Order: sequence, then structure tokens, then C-alpha cells
Amino acid sequence: MRVTQSMLTGNMLRNLSQSYERMGKYQDQLATGKRINRPSDDPVVAMKGMEYRTNLTEVEQFKRNLSEVYNWMDNSDAALDEAGQALHRIRELTVQASNGTYEDGQRSAIAKEISQIRDHLIDIANTRVAGKYIFNGNNTTEAPVMADGTLAATANDNSVEIEVSKGIKVRTNITPSNVFSQDLFDDLKKLVGELENPSYTDEEIGDFLSNLDTHMDNTTAERAELGARYNRVEMISDRVAEQEVIASRILSDNEDADMERVIIDLKTQESIHRAALAAGARIIQPTLMDFLR
Repeated sequence: MRVTQSMLTGNMLRNLSQSYERMGKYQDQLATGKRINRPSDDPVVAMKGMEYRTNLTEVEQFKRNLSEVYNWMDNSDAALDEAGQALHRIRELTVQASNGTYEDGQRSAIAKEISQIRDHLIDIANTRVAGKYIFNGNNTTEAPVMADGTLAATANDNSVEIEVSKGIKVRTNITPSNVFSQDLFDDLKKLVGELENPSYTDEEIGDFLSNLDTHMDNTTAERAELGARYNRVEMISDRVAEQEVIASRILSDNEDADMERVIIDLKTQESIHRAALAAGARIIQPTLMDFLR
């Protein structure tokens, strides 16, 4: 086959163009740190990368959900702790008032303190976190207890569940009626009324102790149940953290460029390109103008 000058020139230009294309590819890999920068670079790797990135996005969302769960549970636990301390104080005052050594004025002073603690329990029942009432079931926009200690008509025990892992939802709130019940506020109101009324005997005041013990037991039981769920959430959190590490590593293995290899490939291609330029300069014959010089 006869090889013409135009054929040589065309081949040289095509080879140089391909060489530039390869160097451009290595330059993109170095600049981005990624093995592929467009799906056409490697469709299989690109497809896997989309799946791995979806998994990683899910894991990151689960971590955000876990933060929300922790926020609810931590605040609920703190509120229950405070409610428990308040009930303990009321029990102490009731024991003192029922021992037969206090005068009417002292019982009245105890009544005032218990009344204030009752108002404090109402405030605890209406605890808001990030603008949401955490002790009103799934109705987080309305207070569960009125200022006078009456439960609101919208108060409910519905659960608030948040997905913390694939297909796993965890209840974040407690059952409010087990702690902040209407009986609790009614009992405290009645206790205050009897303390302020001298006609009630010490034995009648002491009868409230069993009711207070029941309310304290309910609070303790609800807090224990919350603690058990908290432990489970911590285990799920550890697993999600491991899943994030694994998902990030798989995504990196799939897409990230081997920088040392890319640098070597680029230097090799650069040498090949220089050799191609030198060979082309020798192959292309001088033009008529060169002879005329």
C-alpha cells in the first residue's frame, strides 16, 4: 500500500489528539481525586457509585434522626428526674404535716409550698423542646395541661416514632398519662386544700402518702422504660456509625483515584507525547518553502 504524505500527517494528528485526550483524563483525575468524572468514563463504576452514594445519604439521614431522638429522650429524662424530685419534696412535706407537731400556720406554709410545686409540675408537663410539647403525644403544638392543672382536651398518649435505621422506628416520647395524669394534679390540689383547712386531721393528711407513692412509682417506672429504650438507641447509633464508615470506604474504593498511579500514568503519557511530537517532526517532509529559504 502506498503511504502518502497526507496519510502520515493525518495519522500523526490523530495520535497526538488521542495523546492529549489521555493526558486530559489524567489531569482531571488529579484535579478531582476521582477515578471517573463522567458516567462515560466507566458506566459500571458510575452505576455502583450512585447506589453507594444513596446508601451513604440514607445513613447520614439516620444519624440526623438519631440526634432528634436523643434530643427528645434527654429532655424527657431530665423532666422526669425533675418531676421525681418534686414529688419527693411533696412527700417529705406531707410526712411533716401529718406527724401531729405542726401548728395550723405551719401547715398553711406547707400548703403554699406544695401549691408552688404543683405549678412547677404543670410547667414540667408542658415542657417544650425546639418549640414542640414533648409530653402531649403526637400533638406537639398544643400544651397538654392547662394553667389550673386540668388536662387539655387535645392531650393524648399517641407515640412519636422516628426511623433510626432501615425499617426500624423508635418511639421517642413517653406515655404522658402515666406521669402527668389528672389524678396527680387533683390529688395535689386536694392535699393543698386539706392542709389549709384546720378541720382535717393528721391521719387524713397522712392518707395522701399512699397516693403520692403511687404517683412516684409511676414516674419511676416510666423513666425506667425510657432508659431501656435509650440503651437500645445507643446500640443502634453505634451500628449506624459503623455503617457510615463502611459506606464511605466502599464509595471511596469505587470512585477515588489512586493518586500515585495516576501521576505515574501522566508522566508516562507525557513521555509518549513528546516522543510522538519528535517522531512527527521527522516524518513530515520539508515543504517547498523550506527549499526556497
